[in-house]
Amino acid sequence: MKKWILTNKLYLIGSLLGAIAGYLYWQQIGCSSGTCMITSKPVNSTLYGSLMGALLLGLFKK
Repeated sequence: MKKWILTNKLYLIGSLLGAIAGYLYWQQIGCSSGTCMITSKPVNSTLYGSLMGALLLGLFKK
């Protein structure tokens, strides 16, 4: 398990940072009408941010 964590460190860090950013985006900006797919609920925004963060930092993995 420790080896897996060390090899996927960038994905995990990106996922954590993205989740925080997604939640903060929902909290600060969000969707006032409630019809937005991603920003209408905090769970959707957090999961989307987590995915995008993991993909973004995953680009820097060798």
